Amino acid sequence: MRIAIGADHAGFELKECVKARLLEWKQDVLDMGTNSTKPVDYPDYAEAVALAVREGKAERGIMICGSGVGASVAANKIPGVRAGLCHDHYSAHQGVEHDDMNVLVLGGRVIGESVALELVRAFLAAKYTGEDRHQQRLGKLMAIEARYATMPSAKKAGPGQHG
Repeated sequence: MRIAIGADHAGFELKECVKARLLEWKQDVLDMGTNSTKPVDYPDYAEAVALAVREGKAERGIMICGSGVGASVAANKIPGVRAGLCHDHYSAHQGVEHDDMNVLVLGGRVIGESVALELVRAFLAAKYTGEDRHQQRLGKLMAIEARYATMPSAKKAGPGQHG
């Protein structure tokens, strides 16, 4: 499986650990950066990982930032991407099985290396079930995405604003 992986400065060290393990597991890894602990902006790397998945350059993505929250929000802005912030085993596999999650987001300052590797293994091993109830819900998610992708915004919301 080809996996796009990225991180901001707060997730860099965990990204390097996860990347090394993915290579040990004989996965094809597409490293989208960052390449140090020098401060960077997580949206840039979350977008790169999400686009790699959307464009078919990778089957799945893994994104790591400090808490995972910002990276999750950013990755989910890309149509076709279903990024889930997971810090437990159940969510890491269930998100794929029921929701067709294609990007796993982790908080580098929230979980340790062993938990992260357990979650990555669960995420990669999981398969979308395609059961009718899950397919119906996924269809609704895609309809919401399509509806708002074409809707013009009356006002652009800036930081701290709701629009």
